[in-house]
Amino acid sequence: MVEWCLPQDIDLEGVEFKSMASGSHKIQSDFIYFRKGPFFGLACFANMPVDSELERGARMKSVGILSPSYTLLYRYMHFLENQVRHQLEMPGHYSHLAAFYEDKKGVLRAGPGRGGSLPPVCWLPSIHRYMYPEMKITHPAGCMSQFIKFFGEQILVLWKFALLRKRILIFSPPPVGVVCYRVYCCCCLANVSLPGIGGTIPESKPFFYVNVADIESLEVEVSYVACTTEKIFEEKRELYDVYVDNQNVKTHHDHLQPLLKINSADREKYRRLNEQRQMLLYSQEVEGDYNPCEEDLFVLFFLEQNNRIFQTLLEVSASQDKTLTAEHARVMGLDPQGDRSFLLDLLEAYGIDVMLVIDNPCCP
Repeated sequence: MVEWCLPQDIDLEGVEFKSMASGSHKIQSDFIYFRKGPFFGLACFANMPVDSELERGARMKSVGILSPSYTLLYRYMHFLENQVRHQLEMPGHYSHLAAFYEDKKGVLRAGPGRGGSLPPVCWLPSIHRYMYPEMKITHPAGCMSQFIKFFGEQILVLWKFALLRKRILIFSPPPVGVVCYRVYCCCCLANVSLPGIGGTIPESKPFFYVNVADIESLEVEVSYVACTTEKIFEEKRELYDVYVDNQNVKTHHDHLQPLLKINSADREKYRRLNEQRQMLLYSQEVEGDYNPCEEDLFVLFFLEQNNRIFQTLLEVSASQDKTLTAEHARVMGLDPQGDRSFLLDLLEAYGIDVMLVIDNPCCP
């Protein structure tokens, strides 16, 4: 149940299920990013054993905030962690939370009774509209390196699905905080900074944590990246295109099956990414230069890769014969045979008018 909130006339239906991930009773603490209508939320959860039959031996609470953009939420993580501990130890004392709301409510920009004038929803900004620092979300040190370490070469599979704006659902048991960061990292794979690209395709939307209460809203989404702790989602295939269970990336769509295979160009990209990371770590160690950080390197690596692909496709579509050859594929850093299916999907998704003349080895 929602125990307390400010402002009191805001619609919080279902927020109690978003701010406490299913299965959280098994862990001591967690943090959760989620989406509620036009807002993004961050909640910190804690679980404290108590000697009370009424509370069945445990007291569990979450303290959270909502904002039109998730890029500012991290600033209040420490406050929320302290407050949830305070609420467990001294239930019913809300003065710190009320003071926080009074101090910060201007950031929300949508006060009581002004529901009709909500600001536009701030999804993950496209880099050509907002510069990169604006899209930073805070994460524990090494969030990107953890992402790379966790998925390994599979990040190239996720990259393709993210670029195609597929509906990607990541399953993991609690704690869910680190999985919310994987959602963010996944969205970072799909940035393009060339003008005129992406106008016909939905933005890569981070939904963060979702549960069964979100099924209705997910049914109408054509593109999203989200995570859940509820295994029941795996059976609801109509809700997603790509299902990620730990490091296992899978799809039930036959036409997307070829994209699950790692090819030689993927391995080369992964090798280059790790090489650049090693060089960065070396310069940080030897020269003490921590700018750019690993996150910048990660985002820019995929941004440059995506720009190279779309720059080539735009040039070919503007040429007289509009013919995309195996050599073009290699220039884009793709495998002419292994990425043929990906290229066809990409051309269709972005509405780029070129003719692919790379032979399919499976056909006579």
